[in-house]
Amino acid sequence: MSILDLATVGAGYTPTQALAATTALARKAEEWGFHRFWVAEHHGMPGVASSAPAVLLAHLAAATSTIRLGSGGVMLPNHAPLVIAEQFGTLHALHPGRIDLGLGRAPGTDQATARALRRGVLDETAEEFPQQLSELTRFLDADFPAGHPYQRLRAVPGEASAPGGGRPPIWLLGSSGFSAQLAGRLGLPFAFAHHFSAGNTVPALDLYRQSFRPSEVLAEPYTLIGVGAVAADSSAQARRLAGSGALAMLRLRRGQPALVPTPEEAEAHPYTPAEREFLDAWLSNVVLGDAAEVREGLLELRKRTGADELMITSNIHGHEARHHSYQLIAQAYGLTT
Repeated sequence: MSILDLATVGAGYTPTQALAATTALARKAEEWGFHRFWVAEHHGMPGVASSAPAVLLAHLAAATSTIRLGSGGVMLPNHAPLVIAEQFGTLHALHPGRIDLGLGRAPGTDQATARALRRGVLDETAEEFPQQLSELTRFLDADFPAGHPYQRLRAVPGEASAPGGGRPPIWLLGSSGFSAQLAGRLGLPFAFAHHFSAGNTVPALDLYRQSFRPSEVLAEPYTLIGVGAVAADSSAQARRLAGSGALAMLRLRRGQPALVPTPEEAEAHPYTPAEREFLDAWLSNVVLGDAAEVREGLLELRKRTGADELMITSNIHGHEARHHSYQLIAQAYGLTT
């Protein structure tokens, strides 16, 4: 059981407060017994303060001592592979054995922002992701073949300079079958975004398992799914809290990203019938309720998908409510007493 956190910025809060809350949550997650704590790269979204995963992970690693930390994920098409190799090689050298490098092939933003990130170069699209991944892996392993233009280049810190050698494990992230199949062929662990693509979860995991080839990294397939989950002291309270995240997603899908609204704003919003339909569909894929209900929902989801690991995310307004949700889940799931 792990956590995906977006350093959520709610209405009435600042990014500084959101990042402080994420730091406190990482410490609590370690105390409560969660296995990993990942942050995700998003750009141009006022309600998400995790736009620079490597910077945030360095801070979180310094504030914790045992929990695994990682990116869920870094959007590789936005960056030169050498830069990511250097950033995560540095993190691994500073905190060996605690860093995961999760990679996605989507830009994680709109096209204008993607163009600004890549300094106007958009000829490399998500379809070039396998080549970018191969380049990144070779930088991390320092094993470009003879005759390659980058044969003499080294990512520093990198494999040779890391304590005990090695490098951070690479995960592939996805919300469809492309990364599932690629992760399987390469023998890498696979993380699926069930929290916003629930209809594709089982087919993608099946495709990953069917495509899997044992590697030096994994002898058998390993799957993780991201799960929207909100626990509160009552079912009604949990649904009320989840409504703020649902409205934030509705606005994002309409191209109007904003701060995560308060539950009061979400309740008062004048939803059209189409918006209400979206809201109900979104909430139907969130595991919500009191602690016991969320526990049963997570156990059922794990049984139905066969996932090896659940990574929960509570995209709700209010840092105290978010922290309380994770604590209730940890207690109900037996992670902590």
